[in-house]
Amino acid sequence: QVQVAESGGGLVQPGGSLKLTCTVSGTTFGIYHMGWHRQTPGNERESVAGIWNDGNTNYADSVKGRFTISRDGAKNTGYLQMNRLKPDDTAVYFCYVYIANRGQGYWGQGTQVTVSS
Repeated sequence: QVQVAESGGGLVQPGGSLKLTCTVSGTTFGIYHMGWHRQTPGNERESVAGIWNDGNTNYADSVKGRFTISRDGAKNTGYLQMNRLKPDDTAVYFCYVYIANRGQGYWGQGTQVTVSS
């Protein structure tokens, strides 16, 4: 059974940094796509950043230049480095992976990121 787990969230002051980790287990197939999304109460989940197996990446305009997505294909692990954090970045951050050989996507349970002084 494929499991996706996020870690690394927490409380940080404005201007600070956090690094989120997404760990995928239960599959020997490579990850075709990994994405980070975030959600605040009463709002829809929004895409923050994504990375494909060819290394291409994309970012929401609100995080360009501050966030960096990366992955370690050999370990089925991905990361979201978040710098110069703002209070508006406060949200639950979710990792999503799509495994092409299974034809299915999987979500993690989310990790809370709070940016506050």
